Amino acid sequence: MKTIIIDDERLARKELNKLLEGFNEIEVVDMCSNVDEALISIEKNNPDLLFLDINMPEKSGFDLLEELETAPKVIFVTAYDEYAIKAFEVNALDYLLKPVELDRLESAIEKLGESSEPPEDIQINAPEQNGKLLRITDQIFLKDGEKCWFVKLADVRLFESHGNYVRVFFDDCKPLILKSLNKLNDRLDPDYFFRANRKYIVNLNCIEKIENWFNGGLQLTLDDGRKIEVSRRQASKFKEVKSL
Repeated sequence: MKTIIIDDERLARKELNKLLEGFNEIEVVDMCSNVDEALISIEKNNPDLLFLDINMPEKSGFDLLEELETAPKVIFVTAYDEYAIKAFEVNALDYLLKPVELDRLESAIEKLGESSEPPEDIQINAPEQNGKLLRITDQIFLKDGEKCWFVKLADVRLFESHGNYVRVFFDDCKPLILKSLNKLNDRLDPDYFFRANRKYIVNLNCIEKIENWFNGGLQLTLDDGRKIEVSRRQASKFKEVKSL
């Protein structure tokens, strides 16, 4: 598993790297001292896992994750336990306090073996357009105020436009992120996400009911009971997608 250690403290990077030498499944491909270095390294090495410090000069670990299109698995490593509650509503893999203890590190790495397969009704061979599309199995990092989450696109049922912001619906959460619906639509795989109208993009796997609606449109009922209208213009495209 290709791994990058990101920490502004040289000694902390060195000590963690030494501990990780005892784990055959972990291959440390780089160590970075700040967010800018890490962004370059992540693009170059395409890691599976980050050991990420949170509180770093200029940009934090959360700032790094916000700049990534998709997030690899993350284990936070920090001296500040005050971040635990904020970070761990986030669903990160684990949270280690410095100095890192070997038994806690072992526990965190064991979690890497937990199943991360997508639901059975989701295909994993979706075509990509020059590698630019976000895959249904990709994990994204969302931050809204002090709360943040790691979310698989497969678990997002709906995106809702709010001007230059988008509300993301998954589980019982609906954070608001700074991104336009148009730009997001360009990145989502049309095999799995459909632009129902000017305001909504829906996850096709979350649709439970389809009904004819006014003026040649359609009404979709999602698995949470929310109803979304498909405009007449988009209805014909939807029928093609769903082979109706």
